[in-house]
Amino acid sequence: MSKVTLIHPTGNPNARNAAFAIAEIELLDSVVTTFFYQPESLVKSWWGKAIKTITPKLIAKLEKELGRRSWVVPKDSKIYGNPWREILRTFLVKTRLGKRLGIDDQFLIDWVVASCDRYVADHYLQNHHLQNINAIYAYEDVAADTFLAAKKQNIYCFYDLPIAFHLTSRRIQNEEAELFPELAATMMAVQEPAWKIERKNREVELADHIFVASSFTERSLLDIGVPSSKITVIPYGAPIEYFQPRPKQDQLFRVMFAGQVGTRKGVHYLLQAWQALNLPGSELLLVGVNQMPIDWLVKYRDRVRLTGSVPHSSLNAYYSSANVFVFPSLVEGFGLVLLEAMACGLPIITTPNTGGPDIIIDGIEGFIIPIRDVEALKAKIAWCYSHPQELAKMGSAARKKAEQWTWERYRQKLATVIKEKLE
Repeated sequence: MSKVTLIHPTGNPNARNAAFAIAEIELLDSVVTTFFYQPESLVKSWWGKAIKTITPKLIAKLEKELGRRSWVVPKDSKIYGNPWREILRTFLVKTRLGKRLGIDDQFLIDWVVASCDRYVADHYLQNHHLQNINAIYAYEDVAADTFLAAKKQNIYCFYDLPIAFHLTSRRIQNEEAELFPELAATMMAVQEPAWKIERKNREVELADHIFVASSFTERSLLDIGVPSSKITVIPYGAPIEYFQPRPKQDQLFRVMFAGQVGTRKGVHYLLQAWQALNLPGSELLLVGVNQMPIDWLVKYRDRVRLTGSVPHSSLNAYYSSANVFVFPSLVEGFGLVLLEAMACGLPIITTPNTGGPDIIIDGIEGFIIPIRDVEALKAKIAWCYSHPQELAKMGSAARKKAEQWTWERYRQKLATVIKEKLE
């Protein structure tokens, strides 16, 4: 029987559900990653038991931190790790030693991801027992060397592209850098090195089939000549069990954004619209790490609340404090926060350059507006402010729609395509 190896450098909901999708059709052989944590390993180990005896609070903190990297590997499947670079990267970032040594965080991420790719190509595919491995399922930036090695062994290459292809991303962000030169330093696609771009190009060329989560990402591939038959669009799933509507605790009209507070997400346009509206009894809530220059935020500080990084477990409370969720991103692959907000009963305002058009109907569960359109942002936010009853109905519709976009649905669709391609 054909078997598949899935490769992801860290693990996230998308990768974990892809692994389970492949396992559910009994095709998953193994997962390859960097550092991974299996929940039972800490409490069962001798050192874990010792720490729990001496200081129970420390073991709780360790479990919470390590839980972000947990992999519950499906039954009859294996997991392989090459952890030391990721452990070193995490240490340098958490202690800020990397900053003091002049090492950029993005450099460390690129180093870990590229090394994971080389590990699979040079070690795993050479030394692993590959008698039953017929396919590789790999993600952006961790597939260039792996696919090249796999092709030499006639192994089918599935590619998962979680964001718009780099040419589309670069074009839009270059345009933005010209419009806002003072913000150019915050636009990562403009700064990507040539070696990284070459790897991205090679991955798409070598892939036998590509999975994307939005029509926008699909268009970015069609624009470079990738045939539509090589692409499958499957929107991600909503965590409806975890994110639930809760009663709002105050009367303040609150607009919420969640994600990296930066230019790629269109936050600078949202700030302009918010300042121009000047709505009484209102607040703009920005949940996420700030990437904007401080002077950009200072002039909005009286009407804007920036939380900084927050635990994912606290997001439900933030969503439940809001009336509407605004995500004016310029370049996205999907935007899981859209489904999180909808699961909490929030209508959304977003752009065509996200997964929004794939998961909502404009005017029913929210609104789709053009990118860079301050006037459209103002108009839709003002409508939400002045139509509370209609907005509440829209929020209920958003929750119902989120209930349709489940991870189970994602897994079923993904598994169907993988099975068809390998038969």
